[in-house]
Amino acid sequence: MKKILKPIVILSMSFLINSCASGPGGDPKKTLIAFFEALGNKDMDAARKLATADSKSMIDLMDAGMKMAKDNKEAKEMDKFDKTKMEFGNAVIDGDKATVPVKEKGSGELTNFTLKKEGGSWKVAFDKSSMMQMGMDKMKEKNMGGMDSLNNAMDEFKNMNKDSLKEMMNNGMKSLDSLKNMMKEAK
Repeated sequence: MKKILKPIVILSMSFLINSCASGPGGDPKKTLIAFFEALGNKDMDAARKLATADSKSMIDLMDAGMKMAKDNKEAKEMDKFDKTKMEFGNAVIDGDKATVPVKEKGSGELTNFTLKKEGGSWKVAFDKSSMMQMGMDKMKEKNMGGMDSLNNAMDEFKNMNKDSLKEMMNNGMKSLDSLKNMMKEAK
């Protein structure tokens, strides 16, 4: 009986380990697809489970924005995470870090998403630092990085019509006041 039981236990454990590794947490690409699916479905709890611990505040911010949206504009913003509008490339794994290229089908825009191993599973790095890095990469890709761009922006700012500038500043202040009121109401 022991001779039969031992191989069964070993096979069962092997099957269990392999099935866990083939789930979303064992494959960076599958994890990212599941993350996009969760965001597309506005399931922030599922998205949190698929993201790194550092990503919690960013996901909480998105969740709060959707809940506070009066015209549901922020909730509609989540449609950009519709996985059917994306092409997911193959993951490039480097130790505990992976990169998965994602191409938006309509525009052809390519963005590299970073994933990190946490607790033995792949998690999407959706934290401020990772998002800033993605933005910087996009700026470099479009030749918008560096001091030349900053100098050009400053020149444009200096040459702006003063009335237009004043209107932009007023609109910006109104938006900040509105945001501040929404944050007070949320408390």
